[in-house]
Amino acid sequence: MPLRITSAPVSGVKKRRKSSNTALRSSPFAGHARRKATSITQSSNDVKSNDRSGGFQEEYGPGPLPDIGMSRYIPETAPVEDVIQAICHIKDSFFEALPTRTGMNSTRVAELLNLRRSLPPLASVAHIHTLLDAPTKVEREIMGYVNSGRIRRLIVPGRGNDAAGLGDCLVLSEDWEQLVRDSPIESHLKDKFLDVLSRLGASFAVPDTLFSAPECMTLVGAGFLVSSPSSVKGSPGVISLPTFPPPPSSGNSASRGDTATLDDKEGSERSRCHTTALFLSLPNTGPYLRLLGAGRAHLLSLIRKSNSGEVPLHLLRDRWDGAVETDKGFSAAKRIRGEHAGILPGRTKKWKELCGMNFRWVLEEALGAGLIEIFDTGSVGPGVRSL
Repeated sequence: MPLRITSAPVSGVKKRRKSSNTALRSSPFAGHARRKATSITQSSNDVKSNDRSGGFQEEYGPGPLPDIGMSRYIPETAPVEDVIQAICHIKDSFFEALPTRTGMNSTRVAELLNLRRSLPPLASVAHIHTLLDAPTKVEREIMGYVNSGRIRRLIVPGRGNDAAGLGDCLVLSEDWEQLVRDSPIESHLKDKFLDVLSRLGASFAVPDTLFSAPECMTLVGAGFLVSSPSSVKGSPGVISLPTFPPPPSSGNSASRGDTATLDDKEGSERSRCHTTALFLSLPNTGPYLRLLGAGRAHLLSLIRKSNSGEVPLHLLRDRWDGAVETDKGFSAAKRIRGEHAGILPGRTKKWKELCGMNFRWVLEEALGAGLIEIFDTGSVGPGVRSL
């Protein structure tokens, strides 16, 4: 019988070595795929300022908005009651006031303000009908004010043939006279032109026998008259030129002969200068039309960002304004903490290219031009649809 019969040699506990796989699984997250760390703040800021021109990528649902009928949101909320108030409202609400923090230097701000100041005080008839929504009453008032000389009617040639045109416009007579008085043309020509305006009545065509060749060139250069063969082709209807009585003749036969000779000379000058009829115009009408067209195109592009071509009015307003910082308390608190509170207005298309055009104004203009329609949704307020 062996002496070593105790369990001492086999009683020791042997330690098992941990395999490499076990060591990797020591953490509960060791089985997950490894990836590089990303900045959550950066990604959220990218979503907020994804479109610096004011557009956002979120959509209101996958399908079209509910439609329970046409909306009267514009005429019910417009602060006007007659045509004169509508014209004043349209010319005064074209642009928004400059914000406190613009993000633009002084040179850009000066250019923006000068451009605003140079634009003519026009108001399209379609825009006025959009605000008042009473066609018969509005036309009756317009004709009454035009016949009384309170307002003047201006036809922009070649701009009323489609929805993107301007066409028929109205201007207050006092605003037109002020533009003439502030123009750099000579004083005697100002008085003569204003006298012609007072005798034209409701006509927008000027007879080519009222001004000499130098006067014609001066008025055309100042922007108060246009003379183009295409203008007659693009004008609506048949144009009838008003007739004015000839000036009274006095003196002996010799003086009358001299006057006839001078008239013949002036007539030959007019025949060389005036090949077509003259039409009334206002200075800087071209920049006004370009800015109007750019505003309409931008509004339609914001609507078409929705898959259905429809968007709630409040969301469209947010897209138009852009992801800009505001003066509200939470935005100010974010700026103090150094967080992203929105971009400056000067970096949005609304202020960079459209000079701060008012959203309500361009919405009314596009509605009057037949480019969009506003309908009631019954749940999220008025909706806007492109046509």
